[in-house]
Amino acid sequence: MTRTFYDEMHLPDGACRPHYQAFSRWLQDTPKDLLDQRRREADLLFHRAGITFTLYGDAQGTERLIPFDIIPRSIPASEWRIVERGCIQRVQALNMFLADLYHDQRIIKAGLIPAEQVLTNEGYQMAMQGLNLHRDLYAHIAGVDLVRDGDGTYYVLEDNLRTPSGVSYMLEDRKMMMRLFPELFANQRIAPIDHYPSLLLDTLKGSSPLDNPTVVVLTPGRFNSAYFEHAFLAREMGVELVEGADLFVRDDKLFMRTTAGAKQVDVVYRRLDDAFLDPLAFNPDSMLGVPGLLSTYRSGNVVLANAIGTGVADDKSIYPYVTEMIRFYLDEEPILKNVPTWQCRKPNELSHVLANLKDLVVKETQGSGGYGMLVGPAASNAEIEAFRLRLIAKPDAYIAQPTLCLSTCPTFVENGIAPRHIDLRPFVLSGKETRIVPGGLTRVALREGSLVVNSSQGGGTKDTWVVED
Repeated sequence: MTRTFYDEMHLPDGACRPHYQAFSRWLQDTPKDLLDQRRREADLLFHRAGITFTLYGDAQGTERLIPFDIIPRSIPASEWRIVERGCIQRVQALNMFLADLYHDQRIIKAGLIPAEQVLTNEGYQMAMQGLNLHRDLYAHIAGVDLVRDGDGTYYVLEDNLRTPSGVSYMLEDRKMMMRLFPELFANQRIAPIDHYPSLLLDTLKGSSPLDNPTVVVLTPGRFNSAYFEHAFLAREMGVELVEGADLFVRDDKLFMRTTAGAKQVDVVYRRLDDAFLDPLAFNPDSMLGVPGLLSTYRSGNVVLANAIGTGVADDKSIYPYVTEMIRFYLDEEPILKNVPTWQCRKPNELSHVLANLKDLVVKETQGSGGYGMLVGPAASNAEIEAFRLRLIAKPDAYIAQPTLCLSTCPTFVENGIAPRHIDLRPFVLSGKETRIVPGGLTRVALREGSLVVNSSQGGGTKDTWVVED
């Protein structure tokens, strides 16, 4: 990967890229006072709507607004079609890998992935072995994190198959832009995304062999970091939002308590990790799940989306093998590339990482949210040496990658408009067919020079436009 940053809005000579020209003209003609006023309105509206996330372990309080930037991230439709095909291809291969892993394990027998790397993986669930799922689908909802190299090439940074989050912010960002700046949408053709909830409901209903299954969203509760999203999606789909205490198992079937009595549940869109789903099968101390849920699931009387055990496929130690999965299962060349990755479990690759810590990003294979990682170029010598000891003590738990050249997009900051680094998370829905809405969640690192876009690390979001060429 090259070491220059791709500017989403401007060409190297400073000229505006064609798909940003209409927005650029509008920005030049709009008084700064009006933009400042609209930004304050956006903050107020997000606050009134309760569009927050929970930041754990922060002394200043946990409930936070995710900063919203009013300069959109724009992608031309011709470019988006490549992204769309690449994300669909990747998720199809990952679903095929999970079906294979929990059945014939052909990819292991072919020697493409070491058995110990998946069968001893924290995300692998022995309870799923040999279990047949409707349409062989494990990851009904997936998020694929993308970044761009200096020449504009898209790379997949990671796959999110367990309980991918952020789609509510994608939808709310679009609503906010349309409310504050309706003239922008009247002047150009921007692909709509507001049909995502109906596509999600269709995907969830299609995950069951029943004609009209009852669907619920299972949340850990209001103290979870993504509770707003759980409630938002349940409301938008018109289904019940439930906690574990609202559900019970009887005669190997799942029911929810209602004012009219018990009602059978056929599909659970669960936003709860495997370990907490069923205290009889997993963590016995869990108060969040439903006793007996695994037995009901294994009997085929309820569908869980996503399936138990999907975490083995989005573990960062499995990520380097996804391009081979595409070749193995689909007999196709990957449309989207992986970021070069060193697996610290391999002694020769660990040696390289230890010798180059100041230039690399090192991540926990089970980590998320930007926690538990080292960004070498931004770390002090003391931080690097402390991380070196952690790495030597438990190399299997880490992978390393080059310091990424995340592309930049103009962003409103305290001192005006300045470039800030961004990524992109499109959401892929797998059901009767594999679909993706034209856009995704664009996250932006608001601190100057920062490459960490996660909201838990001070990042914000932008509306993502797919603009007709």
